[in-house]
Amino acid sequence: MTTAVLVFHPHMDSSRINARLMREAMGHESEGIKVRDEYKVCNGGPIDVAEEQRYVASCDRIVWQFPMYWYSCPPLLKEWEDEVLTYGWAYGSHGDALRGKDLMLAVSVGSAADNYRHDGPFGYTVDDLLAPFRATANLIGTVYREPFILTGVTSGLGDEDLTRAAEQYLLRLSEG
Repeated sequence: MTTAVLVFHPHMDSSRINARLMREAMGHESEGIKVRDEYKVCNGGPIDVAEEQRYVASCDRIVWQFPMYWYSCPPLLKEWEDEVLTYGWAYGSHGDALRGKDLMLAVSVGSAADNYRHDGPFGYTVDDLLAPFRATANLIGTVYREPFILTGVTSGLGDEDLTRAAEQYLLRLSEG
């Protein structure tokens, strides 16, 4: 099984969490895990739609790794969806290029998990906030897999916790 990990973090040079998760995945590229830093690939220019389509079509599993920004994703991931997941390729009467592939999200969230409850200060769970991604998976025919969610990343996630999380992430990426 080939897994494409597409990392969408606009400030990877100052990232502790996503950089660590990305390095963990990159350390296992020989095991069928392919990693791309999409902000580096795009380098502020236009998305090479044909290349991105070729890349994800060649994999069995697609992972979108990103930090949660204002209860959503960074802007490049939204642009990527708009540009790459085109009618006639990813959806529509002849759009089946990704049908049957797995889609998993790997999301880092700043606040503690206790804030993300229906009766909590934000009023929503992280899973609630990811509903547009589930809807996208349905539209493009991918199998939406349980997301890898790491909460509390700006409120004291220690090195040992991050090491455990990186190990758990790798296990999720390696699942068959």
